[in-house]
Amino acid sequence: MTRLLSAARWDVSLQFRNGFYYVSAFSAIVVILLLKQFEVTDFGYWWPAIITGNLTINAFYFMAGIVLLEKGEGTLEAQIVSPLRPWEILGSKVLTLGLLSLFETLAMIVIVQGVNFNWFLLVTGIVLYIAMLALYGFIVVARYDSISEFILPSAAWTLGFSLPLLYYFGIWQHWVMFLHPLLAIIILLQSAFMSVPVWQIVYGFAYSILWTGIVAWLSLRTFHRFVVTKEGVRKR
Repeated sequence: MTRLLSAARWDVSLQFRNGFYYVSAFSAIVVILLLKQFEVTDFGYWWPAIITGNLTINAFYFMAGIVLLEKGEGTLEAQIVSPLRPWEILGSKVLTLGLLSLFETLAMIVIVQGVNFNWFLLVTGIVLYIAMLALYGFIVVARYDSISEFILPSAAWTLGFSLPLLYYFGIWQHWVMFLHPLLAIIILLQSAFMSVPVWQIVYGFAYSILWTGIVAWLSLRTFHRFVVTKEGVRKR
């Protein structure tokens, strides 16, 4: 636990020094100001889509940015020979990004709508979303060494993240969408603001936890391959 907290302090310092907190605050202010322009008393229907879009930046892209920064500074490789274990290195990044995103998201919702929602379901959905996408962001970015290499393929990944919204908004409600990991989390977020069948909430919890575990396992394998042994590193 001491090692994890030490790693978390380093990650917070890195994120603050490179403006991650300023970007997060700016995006939250912009969203709040925009939503305040609409004469809507209940944003419950729209929050799942707004939250997933915002957290995609805070989880996927922020994780990618942190990893690329640490690669450029050589600190990611340096942590290999430290007492830190791989799960602690990755866990500290997920923890710090999760706390940042949780605070930002709750602040937006409370300021715009108030406190009339299910806090447990909302917090759980946010935490699972951050964990899944941050770890997935590491899996994707680990093989790249610069933002220019990463940014183009990242667009395809983020497009895939938005597919469950087709189901949510009733555009394409095929059963196959329930196989998408992020639909389960969107349902959890939805259930925080409106009534949802119990079986969907159970599905949301179970499937989200399952995929978070899978992505965590894959991220550790990716860390070993691309950071420790450098087997898959692109040759210059």
